[in-house]
Amino acid sequence: MRFLLILIFLSFNCTLQARTITVGAGKTFTSLKKAIEHAIDRDTILLFSGTYKEGSLTITKQIALLGQNNPVLDGENKYEILLVSGNNITVKGIQFKNSGYSSMNDFASVKLVDCSNVRVENNIITNAFFAIHVSNSKNIIIRGNNITGLPKAEQLTGNGIHLWKSGTAFIENNTVYGHRDGIYFEFVTNSLIRNNRCEKNIRYGLHFMFSNDDIYNNNTFSDNGAGVAVMYSKKVKMEGNRFEKNWGPSAYGLLLKDITDSYITHNTFSKNTTGIHMEGSSRMEIQKNIFTSNGWALKVQASCDDNFFHHNNFSGNSFDVGTNGTMVLNKFENNYWDKYDGYDINKDGTGDVPYHPVSMYSVITEQNPNALILLRSFTVQLLDKAEKAIPSLTPEHLIDSKPTMKPNRL
Repeated sequence: MRFLLILIFLSFNCTLQARTITVGAGKTFTSLKKAIEHAIDRDTILLFSGTYKEGSLTITKQIALLGQNNPVLDGENKYEILLVSGNNITVKGIQFKNSGYSSMNDFASVKLVDCSNVRVENNIITNAFFAIHVSNSKNIIIRGNNITGLPKAEQLTGNGIHLWKSGTAFIENNTVYGHRDGIYFEFVTNSLIRNNRCEKNIRYGLHFMFSNDDIYNNNTFSDNGAGVAVMYSKKVKMEGNRFEKNWGPSAYGLLLKDITDSYITHNTFSKNTTGIHMEGSSRMEIQKNIFTSNGWALKVQASCDDNFFHHNNFSGNSFDVGTNGTMVLNKFENNYWDKYDGYDINKDGTGDVPYHPVSMYSVITEQNPNALILLRSFTVQLLDKAEKAIPSLTPEHLIDSKPTMKPNRL
C-alpha cells in the first residue's frame, strides 16, 4: 500500500511539472522569450500563428517548442534566431526567416551547440546565412525541414545543414535549395543521411570532410555546382542516390578525394559533366550503378588503386572512362558498356574479347580540352577504332575482361 502511494505521488508530481505554455495573441504569453524564461524542464511551449521579432532566443532547458499554424520567427536580417544548447529538446513546426549575416560568426536560423537528444523537425527556413548549424553534439535528428536560401557569392552564403565535430546524427527528408553546400559534414561519425533533396546549391549538394563510418542513401543531388564531394574520409556507404544535372567545367556527380574502404552501389549518375571523379582513392567497391548521358562516366586518376568496378551499366555517355596515367591498378569486370561491339560465341552473356573503356579521344581531350570541338567527327571515330586494334596512347591493360552483352539487372 505504501509503495502504491509513493507511485501515485511521483506520478502526480511529474504531471505537475510537465506543463503546456501557450504563446500568441490572447494566450498566456505574447512573448516567446518570456515563455522560455518561465518554462522548466519537460514543459511544452505552443507557439501560435503570428510574426515574432524578438532578436536572438536561447533554449537550454529540456523543453519542446512546437509551432501551431506556422508561426514566424523573424531575425530581421540582424540576429541569429535560435540557439539551442542542452539535452532532450525539440523544435518543430516553425518558420524561420531573415537570420543575420556575420563575417566573423556563423549566424544561423537554428544553432545547436553541445547538444544531445535534440530534434529539429518540420520547420521552414528561408533567407538564412546558415540554416541549421550543429557543433559538438550527438544523437541529433534533423528531419522534414524545407530550407530555401538566396544564393549570393560563395563566401557570403552559408550551408543549409552544417554539422561539425558531431556523431550519431540522423538527417532525413529535408529539402535544401540555394545555399553554399546543401549538407556539410566535418568530423562527423556514425551518421545517416537519407531521403533528402539538395538542389541548386552553389558548391556541393553534400560535402564530407574527415567524416568516417557514415551512410548516405536514397538522396537526390540535382543541378548543384557539383553533386557530392567526399574527401579525406573512410568507410562511407553511398547507396541508392541520384546524381543528376550537375553541369559545369568543374562539376561532378560525385567527387572522391583521398577516401578509402568505401562502397558505392545502386546509384544513378545521369547528365553530369563527370559521373564519378576519383583522386587518391583506394580499396573501394563500385557496383550495380547506372551511368547514363554523362560527359565522362568515370574519371579515375592514376593516384587511385585497388578499386573494383563491377556489374555497372554504362550507356549514352560521351566517354566511358578517362584517366591521366598508363599504370593500371584498378579492376573492371562484368560491366555493361553500350559501346562494346565484341561477340559472344558461346552465348554465356559475357563478351569473348575484353573491352577497352578508355578511348584515344578521351586521352587527347584530357591533355587538350579544346579538342572537344571534334567530338562527333568521322576522323575521331576512325582513330578510336585503330587505337582499339593496336593500343599506343591508351592504357593497354585498363580493360573490362568480362563485359556483359546485355545490361545488368540491378
